[in-house]
Amino acid sequence: MDTNLMIQTLQDPMGVPFYPMVFQGLSILTFALHIFFVNLVLGGALIAAWGYFSSDQRWQKLSRMLAKVTTINISIAIVLGVAPLLFVQVIYDPFWYTSNLLSAWWTMLFLAALITGALAMYVFYLKRKTGKQRAGGFGLLAVACILFAALIIHVLSMQALHPEQWLGWYVSGLKMNTAGWGLNSLQISRLLHFLVPALLNTGIFLMLYAWYFKPRQDLDQAYLAWAAKLGLSLARNAVIATALIGIWWLMSLPAEFHFMTEHSLIAGYVLAILLIALLFKAQQDPSGYAPSAAVLSLVTLLVMSVSRESLRLSYLKPFGYSIYDYPTTIDWGSTSLFLATFVLGIAVVAYLLTIAFKAGRGEYMQELKASTEP
Repeated sequence: MDTNLMIQTLQDPMGVPFYPMVFQGLSILTFALHIFFVNLVLGGALIAAWGYFSSDQRWQKLSRMLAKVTTINISIAIVLGVAPLLFVQVIYDPFWYTSNLLSAWWTMLFLAALITGALAMYVFYLKRKTGKQRAGGFGLLAVACILFAALIIHVLSMQALHPEQWLGWYVSGLKMNTAGWGLNSLQISRLLHFLVPALLNTGIFLMLYAWYFKPRQDLDQAYLAWAAKLGLSLARNAVIATALIGIWWLMSLPAEFHFMTEHSLIAGYVLAILLIALLFKAQQDPSGYAPSAAVLSLVTLLVMSVSRESLRLSYLKPFGYSIYDYPTTIDWGSTSLFLATFVLGIAVVAYLLTIAFKAGRGEYMQELKASTEP
């Protein structure tokens, strides 16, 4: 079978409603934001569950805080995950839909795992909030569901990159396999390179947590300092582990890609080195360096998202597939509405975050009090 012809046949004959490069850019941006919150969900759930089983009251307090925050982050991660998924379905539709059909039942189990994990985390949070016992099982269940969902989405993504193997996965001898139970492509190094940064970004989050509440004199400053040091330790160990796993993963890529010299990857190298240096320098004042570490981590994540897209193009190039050649049928109405609501949504969220930031630090009440004084 001609794989190139098969891929062309699977493309939407109506084309895409706007320039593919725009969808590609939005896919890169939204994926970076999505994976950042996925990191916070996995890392937060792990540490919250770990803290539950500790006899140290600081760990217990941290566990309760992370249980609450993680329930919120799950919602944000899911919402942010919708956007890159939609963009992939628009410009990489032959690959994504085929991969989902090959593993149809696993796709359904992915959704079930997300729902179960979110519910388990919420029950864990409620039990922690009310002081009820036997909450640990729900925390561990949430972690297991998140890891299970990560495994499935990793396999679906990998299957989409190997159209040359689709026929072999679908047909065994003279018999077609339409069961939809196949999990056909697993790359441990790539999967770990997505999972281990969860501890890195959660560690930086703990540093930010201490930095954010430091001005509050009504809070336990010794506990905040401990949380910042714990976050720094997690972040430093995780960033080194991520770098080593990244090298392992890069060594497993096909040599003909010449991916080691990819510009975005080189930029990622530089940013990763800067982040490692910053985290070691932060030993002097973990909470003080938190904002810089968070910004540098987010920028690194965005650059790595660009590298991920470049790698996908390298995988699909041998099949003559290019999103830039996708037929385009401009739909100004729906596109304008989408972009307008996108910009408006960013403005509203930015406003709400500003109010929440000031309120949490007590700054909002201080401003309100100052404005009402004669």
